[in-house]
Amino acid sequence: MDFSAILSTEGLIAFLTLSLLEIVLGIDNIIFISILTNKLPKENQAKARFAGISLALVLRVAMLFGITWIIQLTEPLFTVFEMGFTGRDLVLLAGGLFLLAKSTSEIHHKMEGESHKEKEEKSSVRKGFASIIIQIALLDIVFSFDSILTAIGMTEELGIMIMAVIVSLIVMLIFAGRIADFIAKHPTLQVLALSFLILIGVMLIAEGFHQHISKGYIYFAVAFSLVVEIINMRMKKGGTKG
Repeated sequence: MDFSAILSTEGLIAFLTLSLLEIVLGIDNIIFISILTNKLPKENQAKARFAGISLALVLRVAMLFGITWIIQLTEPLFTVFEMGFTGRDLVLLAGGLFLLAKSTSEIHHKMEGESHKEKEEKSSVRKGFASIIIQIALLDIVFSFDSILTAIGMTEELGIMIMAVIVSLIVMLIFAGRIADFIAKHPTLQVLALSFLILIGVMLIAEGFHQHISKGYIYFAVAFSLVVEIINMRMKKGGTKG
């Protein structure tokens, strides 16, 4: 592992490009972590976010060191109706189904109202922290596949890959709290964020069935919806003042 490779022009360009891509790929991870940790008591939220993102760092670096194993996961394990399924496909399918189930459940709880939510939180206050960290860990594994496969495609230098992953997760750690607070203050944005995670879940399932969907389409749809929602928030605020 050679960290000095970053000192060359080619290495620096690869590092900066990969860092940017890793940050973009981490958006769905930040949103998922923010929504889950917002369910905890205020004093535990920052601790849970730090634990979740640190766990993502450990998993991704470990997977980078196991690049040979990751590549083997792209080899078919069995075939169904002439479609070969790999270990990666199975992980993506499981992750997509988990994300769909979790996001739909969260939207359902939002629609039921705060009173039900408060009762549920009180009944699970002791196991809440551990349960949320486990859920973050499960999705971290799925999200890490995108991250690692992107890194492998960008450069062959393991040192550059690790440094780019570390930088992207530091950026996530810095902004995760702000994103979580912003989502918590605006209930409609919580539903929008959960809808985004449903789209990501559908995309993961499609990928598991070898149907590639560019994340660019999903990001555009969410960005458009976010702009519309911000305009609505501004109009409501202006109407209240008037």
